Amino acid sequence: MMILLGSIVLETFMVYPNVFHDPPKSLTTALEFMTIRAPSDFYPRLGFSTWVFGAASLVAAWRVRPARYWIALSVAMIVSEGLVSMAFFWPRNTILFIEGPAVHSAAVLRQTAEEFQRMHWWRVVFNAIGSAAVFAGFLRLYRHTLTLESSDQRASSHERDVRVIVGRQRHGD
Repeated sequence: MMILLGSIVLETFMVYPNVFHDPPKSLTTALEFMTIRAPSDFYPRLGFSTWVFGAASLVAAWRVRPARYWIALSVAMIVSEGLVSMAFFWPRNTILFIEGPAVHSAAVLRQTAEEFQRMHWWRVVFNAIGSAAVFAGFLRLYRHTLTLESSDQRASSHERDVRVIVGRQRHGD
């Protein structure tokens, strides 16, 4: 989740200002730059892997109720971000980056770019909440683990003390 958030922040503040500063001219420049690899080569795989790892994390932490809810919130945010991307952004990606100026007028490209940028903040919000929630969930899981280890240590220390006392009583100490 944190990697996805980092990539979204990078794209938001470094890539998108260059891509959307003067459509359709800037879109053409961006397409020329992204001939080998583009965000469409990266984000669907990364997004799906976050769903899989998020679900695995939820299963692994299921027994720890406080962690479970935070991790479930994180998975819900990332799945929501993915579904919003598929429904809203993927069609606009096609207009802007696949069909581009060869198919669409400058006015359509400008309007689509504005919609894309405006709605992109929802992606940032989904990812920020998802990352914060998974962090909180793993922190609770870690605290739970420490508490168990501490109680196990106290129990074994108590058992050792009982054995010493019982042993002394048997030997008349």
